[in-house]
Amino acid sequence: MPVHTSGSSEGSHGRGAGLGLALASALAFGGSGVAAKPLIEAGLDPLHVVWLRVAGAAVVMLPLAVRYRAMLRRRPALLAGFGLLAVAGVQACYFAALSRIPVGVALLIEYLAPALVLGWVRFVQRRPVSRAAALGVVLAAGGLACVVEVWSGLSFDPLGLLLALGAACCQVGYFVLADQGTEAGEEAPDPLGVIAYGLLVGAAVLTVVARPWAMDWSVLAGSAHLNGTAVPAFALLAWIVLVATVVAYITGVLSVRRLSPQVAGVVACLEAVIATVLAWVLLGEHLSAPQVLGGAVVLVGAFIAQSSTPGKGSSEPVASGGTERELSARGTAA
Repeated sequence: MPVHTSGSSEGSHGRGAGLGLALASALAFGGSGVAAKPLIEAGLDPLHVVWLRVAGAAVVMLPLAVRYRAMLRRRPALLAGFGLLAVAGVQACYFAALSRIPVGVALLIEYLAPALVLGWVRFVQRRPVSRAAALGVVLAAGGLACVVEVWSGLSFDPLGLLLALGAACCQVGYFVLADQGTEAGEEAPDPLGVIAYGLLVGAAVLTVVARPWAMDWSVLAGSAHLNGTAVPAFALLAWIVLVATVVAYITGVLSVRRLSPQVAGVVACLEAVIATVLAWVLLGEHLSAPQVLGGAVVLVGAFIAQSSTPGKGSSEPVASGGTERELSARGTAA
């Protein structure tokens, strides 16, 4: 019996650490919009802000790319896929969708990703999915509809909706690829190497799309206004690069490896809630009663999904479509 108790305790600890990382990732990602909006209002094009975000993070992670250069030979498809889908694809599709449909609609469709991940697990990987996980996804999606107030600007544009769905599919790629190789033990690809090369690939792709040579670089030397307060534009960019991208991706990938793509995906829905709350506090944007209620529903959905995950070694059908996995020794050390 002591062995069983120890394993259960270890599993609970791993799940708790994973949830903490997932929440940290949602918080970091959720803060990107609050810092990006003043820069856009100061004169930068949205795509240029995205390019600065990804390219800046790629430069920060460049030493790690050099350290893990052997991954280029061993896992080229994984690195290219992560860069194209998890970095460039999500950003490009989402911003392209915004040019045709309301922000709330695009955001809601993008965060259908957890439901798509469950579909991937159930019908592609043919692994069991619990009812609690499905209920958590449904609640999270319904709560998001309230958070973004999807009814306030609902319009039908086939291409815009298709682009938003493309962003959702790319986000599925983020969760699935972040989990690749975690069962390989010592041979598992180091998450820091995957992120570093993913950002480099994403920056290269976005350079072609955003064409930064046409950007008004002088904006970065001035100030932007955060709810009436002048803030150095470069400080906002530093936050977007270091926290909303580098920290967000690292904690996000590590959370997927501690939990699973499905559970981490549902918790990631909190990003929209966090972004809305931060916009209320820092930008003075009004938060309505439906948004507050929607945020509570998202929290409930995330809690149901993660609490339904059995401990490591359990043979029960899993909410995440698989048992909880621990980080490889290299991933933990990094």
